[in-house]
Amino acid sequence: MEVIKTSLDGVVIIEPRIFKDARGYFFESFSQREFDEKVRPVRFVQDNESMSTYGVMRGLHYQRMPYTQSKLVRCVKGAVLDVAVDIRKGSPTFGQHVAVELTEDNHRQIFVPRGFAHGFAVLSDVAVFQYKCDNFYHPEADAGIQLVDESLGIDWRIPVEEAILSEKDLCHAKLHEATLDFDINDVLY
Repeated sequence: MEVIKTSLDGVVIIEPRIFKDARGYFFESFSQREFDEKVRPVRFVQDNESMSTYGVMRGLHYQRMPYTQSKLVRCVKGAVLDVAVDIRKGSPTFGQHVAVELTEDNHRQIFVPRGFAHGFAVLSDVAVFQYKCDNFYHPEADAGIQLVDESLGIDWRIPVEEAILSEKDLCHAKLHEATLDFDINDVLY
């Protein structure tokens, strides 16, 4: 696997080595040993999957302390624009984001460490999206930031009037109003 650094420290794009022949293709989607060596040691404890249609936007989600989560995400069907936002107070990249297109064809994954909010927008007719998480979901720690917070400057590549958001995601605070308990000095890995 190739690990591509992004402008946000700790957020990386992972490109697998794909072996193609007349039968189709094969690739290793995850290797604990290689991930630990090339990204960082992480113990994933929960896998999630969602299916969404064009225009669905999910996020920008995070879990509050002490139940923070790192995520390794990928799109196994269709295409999404995946976004990570730095929400660590005191970070030189606080409020900045990275956006990457994840598709069933490019097989890319993105690792979103603790201290970052995460979301995605569905660009294809249907998308099946998978998440590996390093901590269990705790409903009492569930939090988020508005997907369409203009201060973030995210181009979701979907007209806002066509976006489909959950009631929960519509109620998230903007970044400057959100309760953030992440600090750049916290050990979030």
